[in-house]
Amino acid sequence: MDRTEWHDLPSAARAVVERHTGPVVKAEGAPHGVMSRLACTVHSREGRVFVKGGRVTDPRAWVCRHEAAVTRVAPRAPRVLWEAEAGGWLLTGYEYVDGQHPDLSPGSPDVAALMRTLVAVSATPWPEALRKRPLNDRYAEFLPPEVPPELLGRSLAHTDMSPLNMLVVPNGELLLHWALACPGPVWADAALSVPRLIAAGHTPAEAEATVRQVPAFRAAPAEAVTTFARTVHSAWETWERTRPLPHRAALTTAARAWAEHRGSK
Repeated sequence: MDRTEWHDLPSAARAVVERHTGPVVKAEGAPHGVMSRLACTVHSREGRVFVKGGRVTDPRAWVCRHEAAVTRVAPRAPRVLWEAEAGGWLLTGYEYVDGQHPDLSPGSPDVAALMRTLVAVSATPWPEALRKRPLNDRYAEFLPPEVPPELLGRSLAHTDMSPLNMLVVPNGELLLHWALACPGPVWADAALSVPRLIAAGHTPAEAEATVRQVPAFRAAPAEAVTTFARTVHSAWETWERTRPLPHRAALTTAARAWAEHRGSK
């Protein structure tokens, strides 16, 4: 998605942000992410705020509202400070978090912080007031005709476990960017962390042993996890071919290693 810079926003949109932040003296565009037209840190005398948004007329405008709504109820997430609409733009101000993206390689202390975050998220039910298609719908074409009931859960699932969506802070680890959140199995985010750990250097067995620290994943039926691993691999392999992005090749390789490991059990 092409990004819009702060200074290119309509004056009315900038003005409504400044009602909340005070006069903006500097704005820095976010280096990562593809879901928001605007994503930047604004600096004022009051401090820093992370601002995301999109045009009201954009077909994806609902994503801005959805992300803010989920973030308000998600554990281990930045606070939503305000929402505003002006100049044809939807804008959301999020708490600025000063942290570092985690190192998920073997032996890193950041891995333990991620496990604690996964435990908190897995204990959170999906807010049923928010309408969103469940995770099994996202993978529908890759699932078997008879979807195992264990894949039809209604827990809160972030679903995009990239280290770029995480920040390590003094009291643990936060998950950012909840735009893809949806109802899913209670163990979905833990399972989706396995290929991320493999891509960071863990063997499939090591990655699974690490994620088994999350009680929800430890209790998941083995056959359901195997089906999920094969489904994720099929989906990511297809998306790498049809919707290529720079990071997808490494993730597909990791997902393949996980699926093969599950098949060897």
